[in-house]
Amino acid sequence: MVRFIAVLILFIPGVIGAFGIKLMRDALFVEVYPILVHEGLQFIIGLIMFIGGLAFIGGFIYHRDKQRKIVKKRPKK
Repeated sequence: MVRFIAVLILFIPGVIGAFGIKLMRDALFVEVYPILVHEGLQFIIGLIMFIGGLAFIGGFIYHRDKQRKIVKKRPKK
């Protein structure tokens, strides 16, 4: 059950990131959604969605690896 919840936690931001990529691609080919008025606005919203989804997945993986002590510590200067 815990693994299923973890997969759902990773699936939802992944879908949001993929939709962000689709919005950016559609903005480049000037296919504007009716809700979004301008293709520049559509591209910015898609970029925010993509970066947000990618950051969430990356942070989730980093947190999990940090708990399992896989992440190496930085060398001190």
